[in-house]
Amino acid sequence: LDYCNALLTILALDKSICQISTMISVSGNYTWLKESSSLCTDATCVLYAVMNTVIFTLGVAGNGVVIWIAGFKMKKSVVTTWYLSLAVSDFIYCCILPFGVVHKVKMAWIFGSFMCKVRYFIKSLNIMDRCVVSTFPVWAQNKRTTRKASLIVLLVWVISALLSTPSALFRDKKNKLCSSDYKSVEDHIASVVCRVIFGFVIPLVLKSKQMANSKKPFKIMTALIVTFLICWLPFHIFSILSLNYKKTVWLKTGKEVGVIVANANSCLNPFLYAFMGKDFKKQCYAVLSKIENTIGEESPYRVQGTAVTISEKSYPSTTV
Repeated sequence: LDYCNALLTILALDKSICQISTMISVSGNYTWLKESSSLCTDATCVLYAVMNTVIFTLGVAGNGVVIWIAGFKMKKSVVTTWYLSLAVSDFIYCCILPFGVVHKVKMAWIFGSFMCKVRYFIKSLNIMDRCVVSTFPVWAQNKRTTRKASLIVLLVWVISALLSTPSALFRDKKNKLCSSDYKSVEDHIASVVCRVIFGFVIPLVLKSKQMANSKKPFKIMTALIVTFLICWLPFHIFSILSLNYKKTVWLKTGKEVGVIVANANSCLNPFLYAFMGKDFKKQCYAVLSKIENTIGEESPYRVQGTAVTISEKSYPSTTV
């Protein structure tokens, strides 16, 4: 009898465990489905995620190469100092893009309030850097001293950081999103107007003025100005429109596309250096040649001229 009672108790316990396991499994699956269903899957969201991932990859790789070549392979000069500073700014900017992709796809900010402020501080820093740096290059070019250029670059970063601080203070984690937390409509308007003036109008005017007064055709600077104009104009237009119009679907879509195009500016600059800068192009070829020679030395087969060298014996090559 005791044996039967013990057996019944074990069976009842097994049944309870199975029920609990089933409940946990169902609950877990429901939670997973709920989290999966909360992901952003519309066309704009997919475009935002894919394009920013591509921009991140190209931007980090391209600006990393510029930093390596301008900082370690090329002779230090005023020009390389400016390009190095710009590449560092773009590199840091590209590094924060994955945070925005996760934020967009999950429709929630999961990195905390501090990182929310840091993200927008870096974005503002990149914008302000272009404004401040536009006021100094002519003076630095006239002085022609790398030491003074380096000091000015440091000053540019300090001023840009100070100008970017207010933008970061207005950002916070609110309703699971990293969004603006303006105290009033006037604060929002002031923020957008300052961003347009300091981040777009002033850099564009100063760069255009420098090109008009220049005696030499700076193809790289011209390309940078045109690229800057094309990339940032849509973003600022939709930012201004968002102050006067209600939040419509086309306005939201336009602003997100504007953000994508603006982000692309940070990954396009390295390609402009590579294709248009003679000194930079020369250094790129030199680095690629070294890599090719290193790979060739490790390979048992090397092609030289019209003969194929194998194990120190030359045989005439044949063309098929």
